[in-house]
Amino acid sequence: MGTLCLACENVAFSYENQTVVSDLNFSVEEGDYLCIIGANGTGKSTLMKGMLGLKKPASGRIVLGESIQPGQIGYVPQQTPAQRDFPALVGEVVLSGCLSGGLGKGRKRRLAQEKLDLLGIADLWGKSFRELSGGQRQRVLLARALCAAQKLILLDEPATGLDTEAAEDFYHLLLHLNREHNITVVMVSHALREAFAHADHILCLSHDGYFFGRTEEYLESEEGRHFYGRCRT
Repeated sequence: MGTLCLACENVAFSYENQTVVSDLNFSVEEGDYLCIIGANGTGKSTLMKGMLGLKKPASGRIVLGESIQPGQIGYVPQQTPAQRDFPALVGEVVLSGCLSGGLGKGRKRRLAQEKLDLLGIADLWGKSFRELSGGQRQRVLLARALCAAQKLILLDEPATGLDTEAAEDFYHLLLHLNREHNITVVMVSHALREAFAHADHILCLSHDGYFFGRTEEYLESEEGRHFYGRCRT
């Protein structure tokens, strides 16, 4: 058994007085790549908020591993028009992720530059965030998340609004971070093809319950075969 990053223990969430997730149990270990899938309204984004500590469970609890502190979880949100028009330089956006750990100004800058270099966009430091392409903006937000994260990043539909080429490029980058840098990835996604190709675990939420397990186990299930058929059409 590996090192625990995060676990949900008998978790339930309510939204507008309606229970959207109930009796949820799963765990994420260091180095895992978990994709959270399911139909609209099954609680995927609500669960993401819970894992980030932004929403309290109606019951149960979310536990972080000993090596994970609440301020050391990176987060990449969906792109919104407000984010796309954010009036800041790339370096400022990435530096905003260096909030924990008591780092000095110089160390924060080196950390931010290191993450930009890791993602192949070191040359964007002085560029305006609003003038970047969609794929570049998501890489910048990923660099920001990596400044906050020690081991774990959460992503909520990170390829929304990207063209096909930029989305595929972003998903391959995530896979590289997971496989080569042992970054634990938890991602909400409607991109079923990429979820099944890259993730080693699947959490599929539905109105009738949920599935959690290894990707190959999910694809062998009746529901998994249905979802896989959809992603191939």
